[in-house]
Amino acid sequence: MIVDGNNLDQLAWQKMDDLLPAVVQDSISGRVLMQGYMNREALSHTMQSGHVTFFSRSKQRLWTKGESSGHVLELVSVTADCDQDSLLVLAKPHGPTCHLGTESCWLPPEIPAISELIELENTVKQRKAELANGDAGSSYTAELLASGIRRCAQKVGEEGVEVALAAVAQDDDALLNESADLLYHLTVVLQARDLQLSDVIDVLRARKK
Repeated sequence: MIVDGNNLDQLAWQKMDDLLPAVVQDSISGRVLMQGYMNREALSHTMQSGHVTFFSRSKQRLWTKGESSGHVLELVSVTADCDQDSLLVLAKPHGPTCHLGTESCWLPPEIPAISELIELENTVKQRKAELANGDAGSSYTAELLASGIRRCAQKVGEEGVEVALAAVAQDDDALLNESADLLYHLTVVLQARDLQLSDVIDVLRARKK
């Protein structure tokens, strides 16, 4: 069941003293990020604010993820399971989710391939922040961002041509390497325009409708 403000009473609050376990999953990579508990107020606040909010059993109050660190979880959707007694929350993380500074509270044996793109994007974001603070050092990413949007866009165009040439030449190694370069420079140009890879995914999803 997709949960919204009109069907909260259908959830099985009585099973766990008005608390439901809520598992948070990255809406892009599918990686499980964390688990907490929500009462009615926390769930309502989550849907109204757009930021995932839990009921902290240790603090005995509502707790919005990232309220101190700024690493909020931007809400995408909430669904209940078949028994209406647990919640699956899809969200877009803004920074690491775990208090230990990692992407997830679980460390999987293998990271999904798309997580590599997310890690790349996070690195580019970090270089961008360092550039804004004047401590970017000699990073190529920071130098590219500092050169301006025209140069960033030019690099995307150059790498796109290289990908096309490698494909025509049927050189698989070159095609893979140039594709990696293209993905990197595309990530940079998106960040230069304050856009995210998830924004591109949203466009792709909309085209399927």
